[in-house]
Amino acid sequence: MTTAIYPGSFDPVTLGHLNIIKRAAACFDRLIVCVMVNSSKTGMFTPQERVELLRRSTQRFPNVTVDQSNQLLAAYARAQGAQVVVKGLRAVSDYEQEVQMAVINRKLNPGLETMFLASSEKYTYLSSTIVKEMARYGADLEEFIPCEIVDDVNRRMGEMQRKER
Repeated sequence: MTTAIYPGSFDPVTLGHLNIIKRAAACFDRLIVCVMVNSSKTGMFTPQERVELLRRSTQRFPNVTVDQSNQLLAAYARAQGAQVVVKGLRAVSDYEQEVQMAVINRKLNPGLETMFLASSEKYTYLSSTIVKEMARYGADLEEFIPCEIVDDVNRRMGEMQRKER
């Protein structure tokens, strides 16, 4: 059984992320979508909240599970028995950073391969950062994030804006 991990901060999960999840789930027996802690980012949602949002967004994929980790990805993959890391690429700038991480992960865990999936053209511009900025200004998010979480994102943005005042 081939297990792959799709790691990310997913703050919040976008339709671009969901597209990668759908395509990767078709390639592997088991796909773990793992919320990783990025120490250089402060999140809109806690890691636990992101796991819940992802679970609701991916429930239609029977071979997808959602988890979270604050370990190095290579160590987490070893603990899960995963052989592959899936990374989505939107642009050349993503590629340079992701290749560097793939080499490091393979050095730390020699049995771990990285598979790059090019973003679908309709999502190449989309990021969680852009979604948060659109939410800040009250834009309709239904074309950008899973419908299961639109209300959660709008509610959280409203809470954040009230605290800023």
